[in-house]
Amino acid sequence: MQIIAPNHNGQNLKIGIVQARFSNEIGSAMLAIARQKLLDLGVADEDITVTTVPGALEVPLVLQRMAASGQFDALVALGAVIRGETYHFELVANESGAGVTRVGLDFGIPIANAILTTENDSQAHSRVREKAEDAAVVVVEMANQLQYWDEIAED
Repeated sequence: MQIIAPNHNGQNLKIGIVQARFSNEIGSAMLAIARQKLLDLGVADEDITVTTVPGALEVPLVLQRMAASGQFDALVALGAVIRGETYHFELVANESGAGVTRVGLDFGIPIANAILTTENDSQAHSRVREKAEDAAVVVVEMANQLQYWDEIAED
């Protein structure tokens, strides 16, 4: 049996991050944590590109443009959708998630979806660190995984 081990070495990876500004306190905290974790994994600060958008529904469109540019090995979506009193929560949570997934599949690029979907502010705040750090680890691992398969395909 051949086992392909996870590779968390971020050296030479180019990472793009799109942060939704709605619930900006949470998104900004996630950005700081994800950035630090990427640096800890060896991604150079100059190889991290960050942009912001108004809310979670706008994230997939910018991810799509970033993916189409060919400048990135992997992307990260950051933000928070917190339940309110209307159906709008379900719409935003479902559509932003589906859009992020579609971009990744359409362009063959790893995207760590760290857009929190929570019932309240307290749940969102309690998940910031874990979800942001996890997003950084996931994007580095997946970028390396796809590069491995690209190298196999070239041989």
